[in-house]
Amino acid sequence: MSTSHKPEVVERGAKHDEKPNEEDEKGGFLHTVKDFISDIGEKIEEAIGFGKPTADVTGIHIPSINLKKAELVVDVLVKNPNPVPIPLIDINYLIESDGRKLVSGLIPDAGTIHAHGEQTVKIPLTLIYDDIKKTYADIKPGSIIPYRVKVDLIVDVPVIGRLTLPLQKTGEIPIPYKPDVDLDKIQFERFSFEETVAILHLKLDNKNDFDLGLNTLDYEVWLGDVSIGGTELSKSAKLVKSGITDITVPITFRPKDFGSALWDMIRGRGTGYSIKGHIDVDTPFGAMKLPISKEGGTTQLKKKKEDGGDDDD
Repeated sequence: MSTSHKPEVVERGAKHDEKPNEEDEKGGFLHTVKDFISDIGEKIEEAIGFGKPTADVTGIHIPSINLKKAELVVDVLVKNPNPVPIPLIDINYLIESDGRKLVSGLIPDAGTIHAHGEQTVKIPLTLIYDDIKKTYADIKPGSIIPYRVKVDLIVDVPVIGRLTLPLQKTGEIPIPYKPDVDLDKIQFERFSFEETVAILHLKLDNKNDFDLGLNTLDYEVWLGDVSIGGTELSKSAKLVKSGITDITVPITFRPKDFGSALWDMIRGRGTGYSIKGHIDVDTPFGAMKLPISKEGGTTQLKKKKEDGGDDDD
């Protein structure tokens, strides 16, 4: 006797009508669990009072700026509506100009925001001008460039979990350039071997795209290789942007202390000079201390008209 082995034919359509698919049952179960967990989370959040913190950039300050770098501080006000403190895990920051990155970084473990409180988080940033000028050759010294600060605050809130609070703020920042200085002439007010009082006529060329409010000036002057001294004095003047401003400053020296070489120069119609110093100025971006210098210049030595002098002699 022989036996015929034939595969069993299963009508899946009919069987499906009789019994639900196992995966559908599993999906329905997971969906129910997720809904249950979400519902429980919302009820806990409502009962305990947990909510999302908020943050806002309230200001950007430039506490220090010079020819080498600018230090910025971004003030971010963070409000915590929750009954427990929340940790500020990380701060990611980026400064860009016209879509080009100037500087970026990460500040880890940035502190804790108190329960039911608010706190201003200060984020210090530094722009190194040499790095910017090497990367972007079209950014010229003396110019003003737009910037955008982007900040991501990463916080960990109980029940809710880890959140990222994105913020941004725009503004302008300068790429400072030191003014050029020329000693136009030295006009003698009182001329003697024991003590000579003179007025230095300086020309300050401000190559920046913003005004400089001059507050103080310190300088030292050399005629030839001989220093005739200098001083620091308060001097108010407005150095107009992209322009030349004339200022006068006094100097007193004793020619007899320098020997005959200085007298020989003073008797001539002109002499070589050098000048070095600093100016303290106010700008729209904060106070700056900028160097001034000139080497190898030539100036005229003139006598006061009241003492028989002449602008041409």
